[in-house]
Amino acid sequence: MKYYLIAGEKSGDMHAGNLIRSLAAKDTSARFRGFGGDDMALAGCSITSHYQHFSIMGFVEVLFSLFKIKRYLKLCKQDIDHYKPDVVILVDFAGFNMRIAKYARANGYRVFYYISPKVWAWNTGRALKLKQFVDKMFVILPFEKNFFKSFDWEVDYVGNPVRDAITGFKINPLFAQHPKLSKVTGPKVALLPGSRIQELKHIIPLLERIIARFSDAHFMLAAIDEVPKDLYRTLEQYRNVSIYYGETYDVLNNADAAVVTSGTATLETAFWNVPQVVIYKANPISYAIGKRLIKVKYISLVNLIAGEEVVKELIQNELTEINLSTALNLLLSEKDYRDKIKAGYRKVEELIGPENASRKTAELMVDYLRRYA
Repeated sequence: MKYYLIAGEKSGDMHAGNLIRSLAAKDTSARFRGFGGDDMALAGCSITSHYQHFSIMGFVEVLFSLFKIKRYLKLCKQDIDHYKPDVVILVDFAGFNMRIAKYARANGYRVFYYISPKVWAWNTGRALKLKQFVDKMFVILPFEKNFFKSFDWEVDYVGNPVRDAITGFKINPLFAQHPKLSKVTGPKVALLPGSRIQELKHIIPLLERIIARFSDAHFMLAAIDEVPKDLYRTLEQYRNVSIYYGETYDVLNNADAAVVTSGTATLETAFWNVPQVVIYKANPISYAIGKRLIKVKYISLVNLIAGEEVVKELIQNELTEINLSTALNLLLSEKDYRDKIKAGYRKVEELIGPENASRKTAELMVDYLRRYA
């Protein structure tokens, strides 16, 4: 069968790559094409456009990029029609993929959605649009099944692919022997500032001030290969900083605490059992619009899944040098506080359930497609 996949950011690309591998194991005749990134390409997918070219985050940023988004939507639609897949598989990336879902359904293609748009967070009525345009939905957060059930839609909960990625990861035993890291005597703090350039521009200057404050700690920055290296350059001047590209899980495996930008990384950090503080800062106008629309109490996946505050969140105006310093000091010095966070992590793991989300999703997808045939 022919599969067309669309992922619009790094985490979606990683999960789509793992899904492609599982689909190939289940369907030996499978062929793959789509919009995505390096992980999808490595898994055997022919990438028409890399997500770096069309991924835009934030309300204001999207407004200024409407023509660019429209251009890539048109390219994607044309590519789907040229390829004529048996199914279009959408991976997260709601703003782009929901438009593709509508187009694909109108033109007679099967549409599967893996990793649901966060319609439960704002504009919940979009769930009805998804139901109208999507044949099968595969969700990765435990509470999403009941959410969609409230719209009379039975979706498949498949577990969380982050767990698969971590379980399958091979730890580098030589990582701790990096020149800077091998001489560290104080606490080691992982910095996961995210992969979105707009967010990094807001967050990196603050991290510089925190690094200067905690001179006894060593900061390990988990950098992203796809991000321009100039964004990280100012951090290279600090003796208590080391920068690692594409080694996020080894960084977390060696960390005592973490500062993490909200996103998939908060859940990854929890699975590595590293106490964290979650941060987020966006364009002020985008944030003001988002705050009026978003209906959930928390922004981090850890707290959303647990249904309570497991980790501290510092968002927008609360993300100050003093507040972040206070939160990080607690993580490094208060054992009871660290233990409480780790207990919350165990609750999150229990709610998520066992691993093999990618394999389970692939098996369901192939079975559904064979029934349609």
